[in-house]
Order: sequence, then C-alpha cells, then structure tokens
Amino acid sequence: MTATDTGAQPKSQQSQADPRPVAPHPTAPPRPRTPTRHREAILDAALVVAAAGGYEAVRMRTVAERAGIAVGTLYRYFPSKTHLLVSALAREFGRLQAAQDWAATGTTPQQRLDRLTGYLHDRWQRDLHLTEAMTRAFVAADSTAAAALDEAAAVIERLLAHTLGGDTPGPLDQPVAELLADIWLANLTAFIGRRASAAQTRDRIDRASRRIVDRLASLTPNS
Repeated sequence: MTATDTGAQPKSQQSQADPRPVAPHPTAPPRPRTPTRHREAILDAALVVAAAGGYEAVRMRTVAERAGIAVGTLYRYFPSKTHLLVSALAREFGRLQAAQDWAATGTTPQQRLDRLTGYLHDRWQRDLHLTEAMTRAFVAADSTAAAALDEAAAVIERLLAHTLGGDTPGPLDQPVAELLADIWLANLTAFIGRRASAAQTRDRIDRASRRIVDRLASLTPNS
C-alpha cells in the first residue's frame, strides 16, 4: 500500500493543512451566590434532610454538603440546628400565607379555619419525619434560636389571625390565634412523643379549635 493510499501527505503539505491549536474561549466563572441565595439553598437543604430522616438526621455537615457550601459558611447563617430548622419552618409558613388567601376560603371564621387546618393536617401527616424535626426544634430551641423562634411564632400566628378575621380582623383574632398555635404545638409534641396517635392528634386539635372559635363568635358583636 502506498503513502497516497494511506492518506499520508508530504511534510510541506502537512504544515499547511494542520492548523495551529486554537485556545479555548475563556469560560465565565459561575456567579457567586448572594447572601439571600445562600440562605435559601441552606433552608432547602435542611428541609430535604429533615424530610428524609427527621430531627436526628439533620447534622450541620450533612446540610452543608447538600447545599454545596462549607460548614463554616453554614454556621455564619445559622449558629445551631434548632435555629436552622425553626427558620425553615418560618419560611414555609410565610410561603403558605403568600400562596393562598385563606381569609377568602369561607364566609365564617370556622369555615376558614377548617380549610386551613385541613390543609395543615394533610401536610404534617404526609411528612412525618419533617413534622417530628420541626416540632422538636421548636420545643428544644435555645438562646441561639430565640429570634428565629419569635419570628416563626409571629408568622404562624399572623396566618391564623388573618384566617380568622378575614377582611375585617377583630381585636380578639390575634390572642385567639396565639392560643390556637399553642394547641397545635402541644398536640404535635404529644404525637412525636408517642403519647397520641395521628388520628387522636388531629381530633384533639380540631375539637379544641372549634370550641375556641365558637367562644370567639359568642364574644364578637353581630356574629
């Protein structure tokens, strides 16, 4: 077989045919995360880890790896596990309030509250690991999570008060909302402590809530 058969070329032709290597175009470096994006990524990661394994599974290193950041970066945003989980809970309730106008879901406080509690019941019973993690964090929160705890409580109570009051909130809606939030926390704490079944927990929350709303109606003029 000849050189021509194999496609070989004289050196002079090779030098003309083979172009010089072209340097690759520089790749733009990835945009650094802003503090807000860092925080959101951390909260997303915490929810995924908690939903998969509950409170004990939420380790700061695990969350950091899931979020794609260094552990030190995580601690700059959230100094403790309870602070992290309570902050995630506050964000989720804030999103819930923004996504749905619960004050427009019924004509009476009881109807509106029934819609909201029905939705919340479905969520906590569907994600038991997440329910356990969030409830334990709320109960176990220490001084490192005090501000986050206050924020989460305020978000939850604001959602309940808005649901009760509708377009014309009354002076009793906020204190009643605070009481309803306490009822939820007490019963979910009993549930994760295995002192009540899921069905018992749901029934106790519903019965206590209805008694309180009935009492609110009796105290509200023109109710």
